[in-house]
Amino acid sequence: MRRLTFLFIVISWSVSSLSAQDRTYARSMVVTDRGIVATSQVLASQAGAQILAQGGSAIDAAIAANAVLGVTEPMMDGIGGDLFLLYWDAKSGTLYGLNASGWAPQGLNLDFLKKRGITSMPEEGIHSVTVPGAVDGWAKAHQRFGKLPWKALFPAAIYYAENGYAVPEMMHDFWGIGRERLNQTSEAQRIFLLHGRVPAIGEKFSNPELAKTLRLLADKGPDEFYRGEIAQAILKTSTSLGGTMQAADLAEFSSEWVEPISIDYRGWKIYELPPNGQGMAALEMLNIMAESQPDKQGPQGTVELHKKIEAMKLAYTDLYRYNGDPRFASVPVRGLLSKDYAQQRAALIDPQKANCATVNGTPAKSDTTYLAAVDKDGNIASLIQSVYDYFGSGVAVNGMGFLLQNRGGLFVLDPKHPDALAPRKRPFHTIIPAFMERGDEHIGFGIMGGSNQPLAHAQFVSDVVDYGWNIQAALSAPRFTIRGSEEAIQCTILLESRVAPEVQTQLREKGHNLIVRGDYSALMGRGQAVLHNSATGTNFAGSDPRADGSAEPEPMRTH
Repeated sequence: MRRLTFLFIVISWSVSSLSAQDRTYARSMVVTDRGIVATSQVLASQAGAQILAQGGSAIDAAIAANAVLGVTEPMMDGIGGDLFLLYWDAKSGTLYGLNASGWAPQGLNLDFLKKRGITSMPEEGIHSVTVPGAVDGWAKAHQRFGKLPWKALFPAAIYYAENGYAVPEMMHDFWGIGRERLNQTSEAQRIFLLHGRVPAIGEKFSNPELAKTLRLLADKGPDEFYRGEIAQAILKTSTSLGGTMQAADLAEFSSEWVEPISIDYRGWKIYELPPNGQGMAALEMLNIMAESQPDKQGPQGTVELHKKIEAMKLAYTDLYRYNGDPRFASVPVRGLLSKDYAQQRAALIDPQKANCATVNGTPAKSDTTYLAAVDKDGNIASLIQSVYDYFGSGVAVNGMGFLLQNRGGLFVLDPKHPDALAPRKRPFHTIIPAFMERGDEHIGFGIMGGSNQPLAHAQFVSDVVDYGWNIQAALSAPRFTIRGSEEAIQCTILLESRVAPEVQTQLREKGHNLIVRGDYSALMGRGQAVLHNSATGTNFAGSDPRADGSAEPEPMRTH
């Protein structure tokens, strides 16, 4: 009898542990009753976790980590770029949204470009530059939610900029991809190429000029960027290249607190930020997906993948037709996210055939770095920040060690389009942070990568909600993506090779043009996620295996 009891216990334990022992994802979640910071670079995650150990809040940790990322991932983000934030305040149960995307200079307009013979919006160089909003975003968020002094957030970033860091493998690859962009200015070549070449994996890279700039920011505050010595350097650089940036463009800029937009997806509340970002496409895609039940074959089965791909096409068609700066254009967000409209769009999906043509709807009127941080009190920072393309505009600010973004490249020159270039207007933005909650569970998440982001968000949400996967499993799961806006509404789909061969065959038979990538392709985006359970006080985090990063728990204080 004792042997039978023992055998029953062993079998029961084995069955209950099966999903953990025979799982399809390689990393475990980080679980702790203290804070966690998850980023795409280990040094940044560590820096944020150390800030938590000093008594900092989630936003303090996020800013510190973001500052380090600007040093260690210079082709992706930095103080010359923009920022968006969703911040969940655990005590009040309130979710706050911050749009820290910069506007076009007053002098950059359609006539200015036309007189210079420019017929399409420049995607590099000084005329692609908009005012960087990240530093003001840091300042607004820190003022509202920070605990530590502003100056305490920058020592790690300053250290790595001055003393250097060993270049990791993923960043080495991205460095090589973006190298040509550095030809825009000799200053960019001098700072970011070592004797004219990309730094090798493991080679030490430092940026003393950026260390000086970060010290100015730390010591004198964020106004130094928009009105002080850093601002003067930006203006001087712009003028030397024939740019239009003036002192007032910097000094008068202010990021904006905004109300997040949301939908209900099978009992979960899913949040994104409103336009000028593309978050509404993720929500519309989920609304369309909700019109049918999850397929029992799982998220990588033919039926489910076909449904998601077709839902994505419909949502992205609307995104590129309607999105713009709501201060300049009427964006029908409420209509796009209504359940009635989702039913209309879902009815257009043929379960047997891929739709390769644009299908416009009529709603009712009404590269990049992502990081997530949660502190011991349960506050969550879901933050995304970018200089847009690899190395942004390619314009390095003279003597300051950082690049200016090329977000202006997303404007269009058609004056009738909602995203038409205009002075003091914010361009279409690809970078989007996200948040979701149900009951006691609150998740901050994001998956970076240009046009990839809304469709990657929808896949993550479906894995968690429809299939009950934990946040690390959902980040690790095979994904599909697109390469650009045109392919979003056609039939070319990039798919990871982990999707079963028979599923790939069946998707091709439906008319999908598949480009199969590696098992863990960075083209699918590099994501992070944190979860706070407000009933137990436990925090969880996951970090995408497609990046160089990690989820780092708050360490014990040693002094």
